[in-house]
Amino acid sequence: MSTESVGKAATLSDGLTHAENWLLDHSDLLIQYGVNIISAILILFIGNLVVKAIAKSVSKVLNSKQMDKAVVEFISAIVRYLLFVIVLIAALSRIGVQTASVVAVIGAAGLAIGLALQGSLSNFAAGVLIVAFRPFKSGDYVEVGGVAGSVQAIHIFQTILKSPDNKMVVVPNSSVIGGAITNYSKHETRRVDLTVGVSYSADLQLTKKVIRETLEKDLRILKDPDITIGVLALADSSVNFVVRPWCKTSDYWPVYYDSIQAIKEALDENGIEIPFPQVDVHMSKS
Repeated sequence: MSTESVGKAATLSDGLTHAENWLLDHSDLLIQYGVNIISAILILFIGNLVVKAIAKSVSKVLNSKQMDKAVVEFISAIVRYLLFVIVLIAALSRIGVQTASVVAVIGAAGLAIGLALQGSLSNFAAGVLIVAFRPFKSGDYVEVGGVAGSVQAIHIFQTILKSPDNKMVVVPNSSVIGGAITNYSKHETRRVDLTVGVSYSADLQLTKKVIRETLEKDLRILKDPDITIGVLALADSSVNFVVRPWCKTSDYWPVYYDSIQAIKEALDENGIEIPFPQVDVHMSKS
């Protein structure tokens, strides 16, 4: 064996010896760090399971009190996130990170993130207001932020709607609170607004009678409030009647469509003309 090979072997042997000595000298410290790291991992794992269980229990309790589904989901999410932050701090403290320092760092990071994400914080605050004042609940058909749909869920930052053509619409909570909220499902009854135009030559009293008798045949139309029928305008080509029956909110669209068809058929049967736009041209000989 050459002198160079012997030197390399000796150097390697010395390195291994130093490593073994260092491991022996610091074995207690390494074991302590290993135990702390494993403990931190267990805290995260078990804590996450406990957080999910607590959030699930909160949901069950709120559901048992017959709270709105959207509100239950919102509160459950808040509880889950807050508890997970506590678990994370406990895990970090286990590996030697000072809890006070962690809280300070989280506070500073929260301030920086808050300044950078002011829109998100406004959405969160708006979500809290929605849950607190409850202008609508899960399943209501509403118009918010310029869009309409059935409320599916209220999340921390946005409200989820389902449009009538089965599209998911995500509306930021700040847009919901910042504009007008129209809740079409809030009350049990709703008025159906129709406009019916008839010819200027039509008998107006007969027209009102035919429309009323037609609508009164529909059992879905309520007796109280009474049906409103009156002349709305003398338009360019027709006399326009306003027709306003009342029905249950759940029957609104079926009553709307069926009433239009029934009125058209009844007017035809009684010889009452529904005119189309027309222009009279008078010609004179010069």
